[in-house]
Amino acid sequence: MRRLSRVTVGAVATGFALLVIAGGATTWLIARVADNTALVSHSLRVELGLSQFRTLSEQAETARRGFLLDPDARFARAVEGIAGNMGPALEDLRAMVRDNADQSHLLDRLAAASREHLILIRRSMAQRREETSPSGFDFSWDRSTQLIQQVRELAGILTEEERQLLEERIERQQASQRIAYGVIALAAVLLMLVAAGTIWVTRSTLRALHRTSGELARLNDDLEGAVQARTVDLQRANDEIQRFAYIVSHDLRSPLVNVMGFTSEMEATIRPLSELVERAETEGFPVSEDAKLAVREDLPESIRFIRASTEKMDRLINAILRLSREGRRNLAPEPIDMNALVAGIVGSSQHKLQDVGGEVRVSPLPSLVSDRVGLEQIFSNLIENAIKYRKPGRPPVIEIRGRREGERALFEVADNGRGIDPKDHDRVFDLFRRSGAQDQPGEGIGLAHVRAMVYRLGGIISCESTLDAGATFCLSMRADLSDEGARAS
Repeated sequence: MRRLSRVTVGAVATGFALLVIAGGATTWLIARVADNTALVSHSLRVELGLSQFRTLSEQAETARRGFLLDPDARFARAVEGIAGNMGPALEDLRAMVRDNADQSHLLDRLAAASREHLILIRRSMAQRREETSPSGFDFSWDRSTQLIQQVRELAGILTEEERQLLEERIERQQASQRIAYGVIALAAVLLMLVAAGTIWVTRSTLRALHRTSGELARLNDDLEGAVQARTVDLQRANDEIQRFAYIVSHDLRSPLVNVMGFTSEMEATIRPLSELVERAETEGFPVSEDAKLAVREDLPESIRFIRASTEKMDRLINAILRLSREGRRNLAPEPIDMNALVAGIVGSSQHKLQDVGGEVRVSPLPSLVSDRVGLEQIFSNLIENAIKYRKPGRPPVIEIRGRREGERALFEVADNGRGIDPKDHDRVFDLFRRSGAQDQPGEGIGLAHVRAMVYRLGGIISCESTLDAGATFCLSMRADLSDEGARAS
């Protein structure tokens, strides 16, 4: 009996260890997919930045030519406004390609050509102010056409390089996704094998319990009725196992749930058996050492291990399935009143706020055309985190602000909680990564899920915080997804 118990515990431990490894590999691959998605987003931002910069250069040239034909102050103001936007746009591009020496060199050349172009624009406009008519204006030294062409060529080279990087990153992302699906399938097969092995182990254990019950019944006729009752229970449990074997082939998570439920049944079974053994010993009936060891040590030890392993695996499967399910869900863009949406989330969290004396302050928010479920998940996670990670002794105050900037909607969720160490501002968005004191329950998937959902809604998210001074999560997302809802997957 003792040897059987050790073998079964070892087999179950090996099976669950393989599942944990497969789950960890899947988690790592999903994180890789998220990283590749971020790189793809980066390439798209670089392309957009180059296109915008080239457009600004051509707008400046157009305004200059208008001024040369008609020296209206509106053209001059337009040139200066465009020149003011070109500097920040160039700095944004410089920050995005800083890690690429070739692109940085090309960007330096682009900046030099742009500066020379602006100097020429201002010089020609100053000369035009001194002339009374366009016919008396000398254009012989004007290199504007050559400079504009140079800006276009340099921007085109940078764009082409970034597109090549984009193709490589998309290919890597697709490869990571294929591997992730393979590992998930492997984990599913392992789970079914472990479930089948657990059924076999459980049935073997039940047979041993049945033999022990018969032995106790023969030693004490007075206990016969109780033993028969327990035997009926064990038979009923055995029937449940047969049904469980069928479910294994149809449902991934149901076998694990059944194992957890059956573990509770076994715990309930051991208690009266242990009492029977004690009564037999008290009344002087001989009981084998194997029977006593099985009831008092081997079986409780096995049950504790199975329960701990299934609970850990259940948490991991929940996390992986949740991310996978959200990644496959089709977006459904619709007009959304963000004030009403956030008010509903705050209302559902009101009992938690009242328990800790907290409050949520919501400024007027812009309306969106986006995915309602995704937005609810994003803001629910951020508000719940602000309540959960409050500063002890300080009632939580959460502020939600938003505004519209062109085609983008910007939101901020700020709190006065315990804050996040600056070195952890990026890692808090990683899967299964947490920051600070681990005194709150959780698996470390909330902010990872938020970032993934924000990406799918055409946005980005960042964190601004210092320890003990609260945290602010900044979101920038597309205000209208109506042209992408059908393509999202």
